[in-house]
Amino acid sequence: MKTLKDVKIGETVKVVKLHGEGALKRRIMDMGITKGTDIRVRKVAPFGDPIEITVRGYELSLRKADAEYIEV
Repeated sequence: MKTLKDVKIGETVKVVKLHGEGALKRRIMDMGITKGTDIRVRKVAPFGDPIEITVRGYELSLRKADAEYIEV
């Protein structure tokens, strides 16, 4: 299983499944990250957290802890 946390800079991937439950899953979905959505990793902060992604035409910063719940 590959998660968004494992994706390299500049790579574009498609969301396969969202893991997690309750408020965490709802928050990820509210950001526009749903099954079948394309995500491009733009850059990663110097210490690896957070990562900046492009999803549905806008930039978004996401903690690596949250990125682990997004299977690509």
